[in-house]
Amino acid sequence: MNIKENIIQSHQRISPYIHRTPVFTSQMINEIAGVSLFFKCENFQKMGAFKMRGATNAILQLSDEQKKKGVVTHSSGSFAQALALAAKNLNINAYIVMPNNAPEVKKKAVHEYGGIITECEPTLEDRETTANQIQLEKGATFIHPFNDFNVILGNASVGKELLEYHPELDIIVVPVGGGGLISGTILSALAFGNNCTIIGAEPFNVDDAYRSLESGKIEHNLTTDTIADGLKTSLGDITFNIINNHLKTIIRVTEDEIVDAMQLILERMKIIVEPSSAVTLAAVLKSKQEFFNKKVGLILSGGNIDFRKLPF
Repeated sequence: MNIKENIIQSHQRISPYIHRTPVFTSQMINEIAGVSLFFKCENFQKMGAFKMRGATNAILQLSDEQKKKGVVTHSSGSFAQALALAAKNLNINAYIVMPNNAPEVKKKAVHEYGGIITECEPTLEDRETTANQIQLEKGATFIHPFNDFNVILGNASVGKELLEYHPELDIIVVPVGGGGLISGTILSALAFGNNCTIIGAEPFNVDDAYRSLESGKIEHNLTTDTIADGLKTSLGDITFNIINNHLKTIIRVTEDEIVDAMQLILERMKIIVEPSSAVTLAAVLKSKQEFFNKKVGLILSGGNIDFRKLPF
């Protein structure tokens, strides 16, 4: 089966469990940016982010025996919520390993979606060790938040939907964290686009993907000091392979540029997006010449934000 068929089947499989999110435009933002922009609003997805798609597809690919024993992941944010809700929808257990410094608002959401939380120290080693222990004790299947081909195929449905709405797009700009969304979007552009180019957007403070493209190997961040908390993660081997083979450009943006773009979306479009989403508009505003006279899709990856901690 080829990639196109895989994406089509994944989309059909998850459709009963997800929203087909809208694509919005803003004449005012088009004038500011000097290009025609089409915003794919995954902030309106169930649980508030695109990750619902990948989590659902991965669970639906499990055998009945695996489903009986549940699933486990480690995540401090949206994938924890996505896997918990996807598992609840399918009446299976989701064991979620979360660092003890994860935001309380995210822990609360995972609880409300029926996730069974185990807290651990906030290091990758502790997260992985705790998840492995649960796998051994419960027999649960581990689902990686992004470095899993079934997760990537589920995420690819975002780009597929966007190109179904607007097949004439020249460019799609995608935020880059662990690479699960941009990998899926690259595959969708190859399958359904008409010479559609993918461009990544990433904060300067956590620019591991930019440096990975430069060096040809997976780089890691020395700091996680960014408001875009969904983009702190380094690439996995599967996502890096797709990005390294097909992605030419990642535009890096500052923290102030992210906040300004987030505020512009709120003021002009009256919608809430998380900082990780706003990096896409920030990239376009920073590099207007790159997008001049093009039709550009922007993926707004999610809207999960603590309203008590708005940056403006």
